[in-house]
Amino acid sequence: MPISRVTKLYSVQDAKIAPLTADPAGGAATYGALIDVPGIQEMAISGDVEVKTLRGDNVKLASNSAITNIQVAVTHAKLSLDVLAAILGGTVTDSGTGAAEVSTWDLTGTNATLPPFKLEGVTPPDGVDIVGGDLHWILHKLKLSSFPDVGFANEDFRVVSFTADADPLLANGKWISAVLNETAAAIA
Repeated sequence: MPISRVTKLYSVQDAKIAPLTADPAGGAATYGALIDVPGIQEMAISGDVEVKTLRGDNVKLASNSAITNIQVAVTHAKLSLDVLAAILGGTVTDSGTGAAEVSTWDLTGTNATLPPFKLEGVTPPDGVDIVGGDLHWILHKLKLSSFPDVGFANEDFRVVSFTADADPLLANGKWISAVLNETAAAIA
């Protein structure tokens, strides 16, 4: 008997992104190494639907709707230079030794590429109705829709956030997937 297709959603325990490295039409999409989104706090998914209405004889005759966009807004507690490079472009370089080690993320006019990436988030085990199960949201091909919210806050922690729009994969047409597992599984 299949598991229930109805569940509560409680919290988010982990999220990772992966650079999209290939998306051949009719082939298989490939991704780079997973990068942790540190201190994930929220992953809010929304979409836009465009409705066209046909009118005539002074009445509504028909209407048609189409999904025109899927968007995700992500908030996380800690800044990751590797996440910035994966979603904005740029380069991360390490230098120095011992107590003089430095990691630098640089974004220039030529390396601000806004590369496509995958995002996957997961509930904690038991964050769904199935005891020991979980739910994964997967957005297969994203691009930033605005510059990430970064910086400082006076006498407070500064959280990081970004918003991205989904495109369907050329390989299989997927925009978004919800995977409900009977047994909790790590993001892979």
